[in-house]
Amino acid sequence: MLQPFSIDAASIPDMRRLLEQLYQGRTLQPFRSGQEIPLLPREVWIVCRGVVQLGTFYDTGDEALLGLACPSMPFGLPLTIIRPYHATALTDVDVMRLTWDEIEQSPLLAQGVFQHTARRLRQTEAVLAMVGYRRVEDRLRHLLLLLKREVGQPVGTETRLSVRLTHQQLANAIGTTRVTITRLISQLREEGWLSIDCDRHIVLSAYAAA
Repeated sequence: MLQPFSIDAASIPDMRRLLEQLYQGRTLQPFRSGQEIPLLPREVWIVCRGVVQLGTFYDTGDEALLGLACPSMPFGLPLTIIRPYHATALTDVDVMRLTWDEIEQSPLLAQGVFQHTARRLRQTEAVLAMVGYRRVEDRLRHLLLLLKREVGQPVGTETRLSVRLTHQQLANAIGTTRVTITRLISQLREEGWLSIDCDRHIVLSAYAAA
């Protein structure tokens, strides 16, 4: 059974607003969906728009999902001991680059980074729980519930995912094939668990919780 997890986003500072206050005029760096985001030892990226997929590779060459960096979340080599560690734009994204020195010199910024890192830690635990499901359908449901809590927008009694994800992107995130995702999405639509709106965004129904 899938168990929902909660993140009180309202209690966490708006990182983008904080960055705008501290670094007015600094240009955001865009990356297109599928692009690798370069990582350096003493630099941290903050997501301002979109979703970044974080992962590593096993010796076999297979990829493992470590988490999803959503708006306001930080990611980068100073925040992990995993090697190799890579970040790929799951959607089109805008990110801001900060040096570790800038974070250390700003107590306000350091507090914001800490709180959003804690938020991503809770999310990573949810990803670990997702990996434990043998059935691909359960992994897909769990991933969509995670996205619902991270990037969901209420639309009446339903929740619309604010990022548009292709079947291939969903397949990459949970280690399956696009054909399998297409079949499962059709199945979930028939069940009324989700729908697709006119802009091709996934909309989860009010009872999408199990």
